[in-house]
Amino acid sequence: MNYQSNKYKLCVTILFAFFVTLATSQINKDDISIVQFSAKFVSANELSLSVYAKDYNTQTLYISEHKELFDKEKIKYLPTLILYNEGERVLVITSDLSLKLPTDAVEQLDEEINNILKTKF
Repeated sequence: MNYQSNKYKLCVTILFAFFVTLATSQINKDDISIVQFSAKFVSANELSLSVYAKDYNTQTLYISEHKELFDKEKIKYLPTLILYNEGERVLVITSDLSLKLPTDAVEQLDEEINNILKTKF
């Protein structure tokens, strides 16, 4: 096979994998997960989940890309944070009319995560 043929096959494979992932995208709720539901127009009001990403499943989903998940999870306010433990909702933190999360959102998450961790030992 020539270089162009291999390059074409690689591109097709990558595109196929991308569309399969997109089509089957879902919320990762295994173990402890934090999912932030948001929209581009309120991205400045999102909570940075990077501090949690090392130890927990974290995702930020945008309504423009995941409308079906927003409907499934019955998200009404943006941004909204949901903490899951083994697939079950443990905590929901919603924004207020100003489209901002509560100032104690991190403290709420940390407290609930600590409660979950205590029950695992």
